[in-house]
Amino acid sequence: MPTQGGAGWLPHGFRLDTHTHTDGQLVYAAAGALATTTARGTWVAPYNRVTWTPPGFAHSHRFYGRTDVRVIAVPAALCDALAPHPSVFRVSPLLREALLALTDRPEVRPGAHERLRAVVLDELTETAEHSLHLPEPRDPRLRAVTGLLHADPGRAATLAGLGRAVGAGERTLSRLFHTELGMSFHRWRTILRVHHALVHLTDGRSVTDTAMECGWSNPSSFIEAFTEVVGQTPGRYRAELRGRRT
Repeated sequence: MPTQGGAGWLPHGFRLDTHTHTDGQLVYAAAGALATTTARGTWVAPYNRVTWTPPGFAHSHRFYGRTDVRVIAVPAALCDALAPHPSVFRVSPLLREALLALTDRPEVRPGAHERLRAVVLDELTETAEHSLHLPEPRDPRLRAVTGLLHADPGRAATLAGLGRAVGAGERTLSRLFHTELGMSFHRWRTILRVHHALVHLTDGRSVTDTAMECGWSNPSSFIEAFTEVVGQTPGRYRAELRGRRT
């Protein structure tokens, strides 16, 4: 993987262990998908998202599907224009073309890359965060519950059933989901399942098979949840992903 800037293809499952950068870093999967993990949780970025990691944040990456990865280093002096925490942003058509040009083209005129990077930063400052962020808890009881769900995202257990498995009350766990993670148990599990669904779809699975494997009772409920979180239907995501690969 290019670490300071550039482009390269990575195989499915490639992992870059925990590391930090003195500069900020944008990582864009022009095809495929990537997950970025920090102490704050995991962010997933399919081909229509770009990840942002500010300087000094320890993080790791994992890539899903054969991934066309593009890396842009952002000098520390310019990072104040972007979020002070790891984020995921939607990739507009202009932003996509700027990211591709910045990582594809050699610099033939002095300052060309700097001007193109300024376009990228302008686009990002005008784009709201669209974060497929899955926060991770600190409380050991909640970590035990989320660990069970990570091991089996399709698990159909209720919060009360998971609480019995780890020795914690449903009311306590529900409160912890809200206070530590800022969302309900149902919302957290939905985002976890969507993370896994993105991986399955990137790997070529059908919408129906993905729905069943990730815990939805039927494709319709999966399509509704996926669309609400990702912003497009899983069928459209698969179709556009195939287009990126060709």
